[in-house]
Amino acid sequence: MSRWKLFKDAFLGKELDYTKVNLKTAIFVLSVPMILEMMMESLFAVVDIFFVGKLGKEAAATVGLTEAVLMIVYSVGVGLSMAATAMIARRFGEKNYKEAGSAAFQLILLGGISSVIIAVLGFVFAEDILTLMGASEEVLKVGVPYTRIIFAGNLAIMLLFLINGAFRGAGQPHLAMRALWLSNGINIVLDPLLIFGLGAWDGLGLVGAAWATTIGRSIGVVYQLYHLLNGKHRLVILREHIIVKWSVIQRIVRISSAGMGQFLIDSVAWIVLIRLAAGFGDDAVAGLTITFRILMFTLMPAWGLSSSASTLVGQNLGGKKVRRATISVWLTARYNVIFLSGVTLLYLVFAHTIAGWFISDPNVIEIISTGLRVIVLGYVFFGVGMVMIQAFNGAGDTKTPMYINIVLFLLLEIPLAFLLAVFLKMGMLGIFITISFCHSLHAVVSIYYFRKGLWKKVEV
Repeated sequence: MSRWKLFKDAFLGKELDYTKVNLKTAIFVLSVPMILEMMMESLFAVVDIFFVGKLGKEAAATVGLTEAVLMIVYSVGVGLSMAATAMIARRFGEKNYKEAGSAAFQLILLGGISSVIIAVLGFVFAEDILTLMGASEEVLKVGVPYTRIIFAGNLAIMLLFLINGAFRGAGQPHLAMRALWLSNGINIVLDPLLIFGLGAWDGLGLVGAAWATTIGRSIGVVYQLYHLLNGKHRLVILREHIIVKWSVIQRIVRISSAGMGQFLIDSVAWIVLIRLAAGFGDDAVAGLTITFRILMFTLMPAWGLSSSASTLVGQNLGGKKVRRATISVWLTARYNVIFLSGVTLLYLVFAHTIAGWFISDPNVIEIISTGLRVIVLGYVFFGVGMVMIQAFNGAGDTKTPMYINIVLFLLLEIPLAFLLAVFLKMGMLGIFITISFCHSLHAVVSIYYFRKGLWKKVEV
């Protein structure tokens, strides 16, 4: 079969049996829409900070501080997404499509309830959240309305995460891709219009960015629900599925709680790092925020490629094909290393030029270029590590990555960042070195536990 035919099947969404099809074909067909999905997500992140950066470093700092706290919200969505991928992939491997639909409904129910609670708390305490994160008076003036809108609209973020996780588990990554392309495409169009206005209208400033995100992602969720309910795919929510099943909810909570723990621990470490950066001024926060957005432009596609391992592991364990699941992980890791090796060279050579695309302040540009060059030194390790983590999660073993995160991000990364940045007076360079080192070590430890093979025995 030609590569063009495979690309067409992947893009248009040909549904295959991933317990039988050739593994290289399976990785290609799964990863193409996942990579395109993540590329759009990373493109939006870059475009968003590009426009927000034009409003000044206070606006960029607001986005960075708000996003750091929003990672707690994302942790709930990501945890539920992990449960969705693992459970639905396992049911699809067993060819039990009815139970897959029931699990999808329970997931949406839990996500909806969680998002309402988060929305209320975030809206009420927006100013307190920014103050706690070390926002300056200038940042507070422009940032509180932005933060309130983002938190109030977190239902769209939550559902976009978890429903896309369900699509991936079902081997339907083309639907996840289309949902994200639709939502982020609308974001990209609305961003400059709502921020800067059109004609005689001056726009809404930073608040416009929040509305663009909320509107775009809400429309993406409507698209997702249409495909979950229309009965045209093997993953479908029917009237008979709309009933609360406590046994399914308990399994979701068990898997997703450790998944939330993974991301929450990573988020707490990131919050501490950005709070530490806030001590070096708005330049440092803006620099770290923009560096992170630029890096995500290439890490998100790599994460998309890694996600194919999650689906393949889940479905093949469901089909009792353990060896096939293992081989799929190592093969995916090889492809990810090749991709990120090329990206590493790109950032090492063009870091300063890339930084200048996003902001004109020379101090911030210097911080960004330093961050890019230091962090990408660990990119090859990142490529292997994210595949291992996706393999654990696809098997439903969300606890092992959580324990790894506790040791490396809470017990090592945070103290090391303080040691290098503050006590050794290395400033932002110390933070960047810490990120590169700890994420590289994270990959090495993940490989060790993957080879032990306990993930093969987890019941989902």
